[in-house]
Amino acid sequence: MIINRLVKECINENGEKVYKMVTHDIDVIAKATGGLAPTIIYMHNNQDVTDDIRQIRFSARSPYSYIEDYDEFQTMLYHKEQKAINDLYDSISLRPKNMTPGEQTLWSFGILLLMTIPLLVAMFILN
Repeated sequence: MIINRLVKECINENGEKVYKMVTHDIDVIAKATGGLAPTIIYMHNNQDVTDDIRQIRFSARSPYSYIEDYDEFQTMLYHKEQKAINDLYDSISLRPKNMTPGEQTLWSFGILLLMTIPLLVAMFILN
């Protein structure tokens, strides 16, 4: 019934046919592809399983209704997605990483001040 590389059919202790996730070892990679939102890629054993995860998530039948351990799988994916997105944004951020939170706040205000200098110069010239 279920044709997906990440879902397996097995028999539980009551002798009933159930479905479980094959693995909880999925690597999540976030990439900036030029748009506003990052692209998220899911890898397992050096194979792209993004389409398999999309098939499970966006099928007409809710995966919570037939996959026994889907809640743990989804929780694991959520945490890995958040970490991948945070790592991506940290890698492209202008904010120095070796500062205390107070120094980072001062850095942000300094950058804001630098960005407003052209506006202030233009206002001064036009007056």
